[in-house]
Amino acid sequence: MGVNALKKAVFDQVDPSARPGKISATNKIVIGLILAAVGSAIVETEPTIVAGNEALFRQLEIIFGLLFLVEYVARLWVADMNPAYAHSRFPRLKFIFSLSAIIDLLSILPALFAVAGGATLALRFVRFFRILRLAKLGRFSNAWADLGAALHSRKEELFLAFSLASFTILIASTLMYWAESEAQPDKFGSIPRTMWWAIVTMTTVGYGDVYPITPVGKFLSGMVSVAAIGLIALPTGIVAAAMSDVMQRRKGKRDSA
Repeated sequence: MGVNALKKAVFDQVDPSARPGKISATNKIVIGLILAAVGSAIVETEPTIVAGNEALFRQLEIIFGLLFLVEYVARLWVADMNPAYAHSRFPRLKFIFSLSAIIDLLSILPALFAVAGGATLALRFVRFFRILRLAKLGRFSNAWADLGAALHSRKEELFLAFSLASFTILIASTLMYWAESEAQPDKFGSIPRTMWWAIVTMTTVGYGDVYPITPVGKFLSGMVSVAAIGLIALPTGIVAAAMSDVMQRRKGKRDSA
């Protein structure tokens, strides 16, 4: 088999863009490895399971890291065949600085720490990158692409919705500071402190750690709570409508094919 033929075969197996809408056998194995690696990282946070098995988890981390490194190098090798990078003057460099490649590279870091036997604090921090491996699944799913397209198509509306929410939080915090600062200076003694109450109230979380006790404060809180219903529903409706449009377009393309 020639180099070009081998390269084409590797590209067909490791790069999802080679098979739009389908997943190769190699990528199915990669998906399984990602889930196994994340599962191992989750289990490793339980001291009663890890005790006495530290060497096993370290070996697993090194194995996962090596396998992901091989996949990364393979994708780097065939990057010039990917339509997203093929027209670039330096396709491999463009691949290296792409979001998916950066996530893949960060997910290999835990293995390097395992080999080096890093400090406990560093290993705890690097666990975040182990869980980050789940983000690698994004390139295998059309749903992520659909979500990205939906958010991009409604970026102006979403920006307006979040700007309105931010403005409302600021106004609500200012009014509540005026109403409650004297009665509860530890909780409402400044606008930044009051913003915690505003965010918790407007997102309908309601932890109950901060709440108004004055009549004016209770009245303002009720008004903010009612307004929050619409503000939370606004971006939800925008995203839902955008996703519906994207899925309808995909269905139309599939029917016309």
